[in-house]
Amino acid sequence: MDINIITIIIIGANALASFKGFNDYAFFERYKFSIGAITRGEKIRMITSGFLHVNPQHLFFNMFSLYFFAPVVVAELGNAKFIIIYLGSLLIGNILSYYFHKNEYHYTAVGASGAVMGIIYSAILLQPGMSLYLFFIPIPIPSYIFGVGYLLYSIYGMKAKADNIGHDAHFGGAIGGYVFTLLFATYLFKTNVTMILVLAIPIVLLFVLKRLGKI
Repeated sequence: MDINIITIIIIGANALASFKGFNDYAFFERYKFSIGAITRGEKIRMITSGFLHVNPQHLFFNMFSLYFFAPVVVAELGNAKFIIIYLGSLLIGNILSYYFHKNEYHYTAVGASGAVMGIIYSAILLQPGMSLYLFFIPIPIPSYIFGVGYLLYSIYGMKAKADNIGHDAHFGGAIGGYVFTLLFATYLFKTNVTMILVLAIPIVLLFVLKRLGKI
């Protein structure tokens, strides 16, 4: 699989920042996502937190996922739009996270998951015929089923609040990837309306549940 220089730079930036954070507590604390700090005006954390990770396994999983899906987006849309989708999804993921946790002053989070989910959702929109092989399922899974299923699982996680996973950031990132990709690839409205509607289902469901006070 070919991997271009932009993807290498992004993976490298995540690795450098994350390993710095693993070994420098003050650095990690200064740049992680923190409701209290962001409320006080430290908006830069909305971006910097997306380059930090909890541990090497967290970093590897995100960068491994990016490695597989980034080439699809780069091939279809080019480097500049790929960067916009990556950073835009990161930011939208953290904005959604802030929206859901704004009253939890001590809430914190790190990770590129929102940005990576944006790239994954973008790739699914652009190449819905892709199949994925997951570690625990021995048969190929259509990419759109994975995308919808993952977001439905994220809604469940947001409702249950039974773990420390930033499900809202993942969801916000997917929304970013969805919106930016449709803005950049308007031909999809002619060639793939059905997939656009299918992938919109969990997004609409989230906001309906929020409006009804279920999340």
